[in-house]
Amino acid sequence: MKKHFPLIVKIALISVYVIFLAGSVVRMTGSGMGCPDWPKCFGYYVPPTSEEQITWQPNSEYKKGMIIVKDEALFVAEHNIKTTEEFNANNWEKYTKHNYAKFNKYHTWTEYINRLSSALAGIPFLFLIIISLSFWRENKQITLLSFGAFFLLLFEAWLGKTVVDSNLKPTIITIHMVGGLIIVALLLWLLFILSDRKKGAYNSLFSKLIIISAVFSLIQIALGTQVRQFIDEQVKLHGFENKHYSLMNPSLKFYIHRSFTIAIVLVNLGLFYLNQVKGLGYKLVNWIVALIFLETITGILMYYAEFPLGTQAVHLLSGAILFGLQFYLWLQSRKVG
Repeated sequence: MKKHFPLIVKIALISVYVIFLAGSVVRMTGSGMGCPDWPKCFGYYVPPTSEEQITWQPNSEYKKGMIIVKDEALFVAEHNIKTTEEFNANNWEKYTKHNYAKFNKYHTWTEYINRLSSALAGIPFLFLIIISLSFWRENKQITLLSFGAFFLLLFEAWLGKTVVDSNLKPTIITIHMVGGLIIVALLLWLLFILSDRKKGAYNSLFSKLIIISAVFSLIQIALGTQVRQFIDEQVKLHGFENKHYSLMNPSLKFYIHRSFTIAIVLVNLGLFYLNQVKGLGYKLVNWIVALIFLETITGILMYYAEFPLGTQAVHLLSGAILFGLQFYLWLQSRKVG
């Protein structure tokens, strides 16, 4: 199985980016609370498809753990219930982790698909840690990185539950996003170790700039999640369809996020310049510049064109890919020994 290990690492990496994409669609559609509980959805393993399924009904059966909406509040069945004509509060426990008690089948299924993609990602990660044990004697770093990525994925799953329980608290969402990027970094480190490690010429300034560019990307992504939270609050106030309200009177974080783009562009253009002038031979620099251009364009479209369909997903996913490329470029450009 050792010969298939690089492929397993690549599949695991792709699965993480699929989670990023699914999560960006959740944020884009405002579906973060489509399922009020975790890991189930309204107490179901397969989410409800109609409001009737989660609304209290007389002369109906509910299994233990099922969640209903009644009087704009959530209630959990304490045991298997056969209802009568009157609601019996003794059979139900009020859900107290948050007070979000709305149902939208599209939001519910969007969030469910997001969770499903996260669960399926666990499969290649299981293969990852199992096969990595065979590398223990020859290269312990491979085993340690594999287990680090796996346990961080478990932490991310727990953090996903915390995000729902907190009703999408901005700080936890930011930590959740950064945690995913760290998993990407660990997997790319694995790929680098397993590759033939083709490197360009070493340049001290270039190596330092790539570290700065990766750190800047992390900061920008963290700021972006905070800006997105502001937009979510605007949507709650004015409705999801009224997109022209989304960035009305934006917070200071938005202006920092927008202006910080200038610093990111300058640093990465510096990388491009050094790579060309010094003939360092790093092909990833061209992809990095292209992704920054895409990030800038989608950011401009979101602000000036009222969030065209798909721009938020592209913006978030390209940012995550950008960080991955910057990290891998740092691995290639650093001085070893």
